Amino acid sequence: MTPTPVTPRLKLLDQLREQIRYRHYSLRTEEAYVYWVRAYVRWAGMKHPKSLGGRDVEAFLAHLASERQLSASTHRQALSALLFLYKEVIGVDLPWMKEIGRPVRKTRLPAVFSVEEVQRLLSFIDGETGLLARMLYGTGMRLCEGLRLRVKDVDLEKRLIYVRGGKGDKDRVVMLPRSLEVALKEQLARAHQQWKADQAQGCSGVELPHALERKYPRAGASWAWFWVFPANGLSTDPRSGVIRRHHLHERRMQRDMKSAIEKADIAKSASVHTLRHSFATHVLQSGVDIRTVQSLLGHTDVSTTMIYTHVLAQHSASTVSPLDRLLMPA
Repeated sequence: MTPTPVTPRLKLLDQLREQIRYRHYSLRTEEAYVYWVRAYVRWAGMKHPKSLGGRDVEAFLAHLASERQLSASTHRQALSALLFLYKEVIGVDLPWMKEIGRPVRKTRLPAVFSVEEVQRLLSFIDGETGLLARMLYGTGMRLCEGLRLRVKDVDLEKRLIYVRGGKGDKDRVVMLPRSLEVALKEQLARAHQQWKADQAQGCSGVELPHALERKYPRAGASWAWFWVFPANGLSTDPRSGVIRRHHLHERRMQRDMKSAIEKADIAKSASVHTLRHSFATHVLQSGVDIRTVQSLLGHTDVSTTMIYTHVLAQHSASTVSPLDRLLMPA
């Protein structure tokens, strides 16, 4: 397949960004690819990648694995960034690109909170982030999906939430927990006040996905497209440079979650994403079939959802240890 032509006068990293945006990759992917290409060029003594080849890529990756001790997943990300650079930006597709080995994915069981731990944890987190934490656990949404929630995608009457542009740019529908209706209405009321204040001050509308901003230039200023969890202040859009209101920053949620885990005295390597793992495990424990859970989580392949059956088995294991048998009274 012929690569998309790049603008020759742009600098290398700008050409890289151009190709990433042409393919509608996420901002996170763009930031990661730019980071690894910049690191590669600096490691090579500021040489242009055109003058480097397969051996240089392998040497760079070996440097990352041995000296920086990167995990297999980060190693794969760095390799993907460099292969994208050579194939889509520089425009070469050489045999060595297919010969470079990728680190084998390791299967890890995710950390999962018990029901009692979830109750204890949620008692130490309130306000906007408290509501968001309860939504993530109650729906199985990813953090980015909860943060990017728009007013138009919350159906209070049908108790449904429409998750737009999830991982893999897929849409899905999840339940809206009945216990969150009042808190969510109050959050929407606060968001509406913020929206009205922005309108009165003539602020630019919120960011719209893909080309919708050009097709419907006034939609970004409408209440329907406003964030359910708007940020407190305005910020500069990293791609367009427009100053507008973004959604709540993920670092705030991560910070509050970390604090709540410590206060709840939970000795697990947990994060915000653990709420999603806990949702899946607890729903399976309640007897919901795995295909339904797959749909709720937005997994393309049921094998991804199957990991939670291993966690479930771990939590409900009934096999008696041989040591316990040895110590059992006759």
